[in-house]
Order: sequence, then structure tokens, then C-alpha cells
Amino acid sequence: MAKQRHNILVLNGPNLNMLGVREPDVYGFKNLSAIALECEELASELGLAIDFRQSNDEGELVTIIQQAREGFSGLIINAAAYTHTSIAIHDALKLLDVPVIEVHLSNIYQREAFRHHSYVSPVAAGVICGFGGHGYLLALQAMRALLDDDA
Repeated sequence: MAKQRHNILVLNGPNLNMLGVREPDVYGFKNLSAIALECEELASELGLAIDFRQSNDEGELVTIIQQAREGFSGLIINAAAYTHTSIAIHDALKLLDVPVIEVHLSNIYQREAFRHHSYVSPVAAGVICGFGGHGYLLALQAMRALLDDDA
């Protein structure tokens, strides 16, 4: 039996457009476009369609999350620095009635103490951190499993 095709929003926050340039010892040398391509390939294999976006603007991220209430079965979010500061993103995520998975390239718990708190985690089904760009692929696999469990 074929799996139902679901639309998944993959949302990225500030400075992720600078991957490959910004602190490659922390974030790696792979740029966001390469990660997006890998995600599109795996999503297709998993029977998912993805909309992969990035913004440096907190308000724009909130608007995109609000708009995701229509037409998406799940959200994978790397809110980047806004993870640790944005109650607005937290509140927008609470509006969603779909699974949310939080992703971070680095292991935020091995870094500065201010990165240990997340406003995203309380509204996320799970958190994947420390696996670099591969974390997005793990999130897609987890999302597929969550959606299959809800079927």
C-alpha cells in the first residue's frame, strides 16, 4: 500500500544562509542549498513533499509558521538563535495542529549555557541536534514515522 503524500515545511532561521562560511568548525562546510537538495531527494523517497525556506527575520518566520496552518502536515524547524530568544516563534508554533520537529546542526548542549534553553522544544514532538546537515534527514525520517503513526 502506498504511503499518503504529505507536505512538510522545513523552516530555517537567521544566519543559516551563511552555512559553509560561518564557523565551519561548528556548523560544517555544507551550505544550506546542499542540505535542501539532500532533503528534497530523501523526502521524495519517503513520499513527502517539502517546502524548504530560510529567513533572517523573526517576524517573517512567525508569519510563515502561521501560514503553515493550511496545507502542511508537519513542520521541521531550525530556528537557529531565535530558538533561545523567541517567545513569538514559540507562540506561533503552539497554533499548529501538526507535528513539529526541532533541528540544530550543532549539539546545543555542548555549547554556551545560553544555548541550552529552547523556546521551541516545549511545542516540538522531538529534538535532533549535533548531527550537522544529516539532522535534517533524520528529522524527515522521524516526521514520516510520526505521520504514519497518526494514520
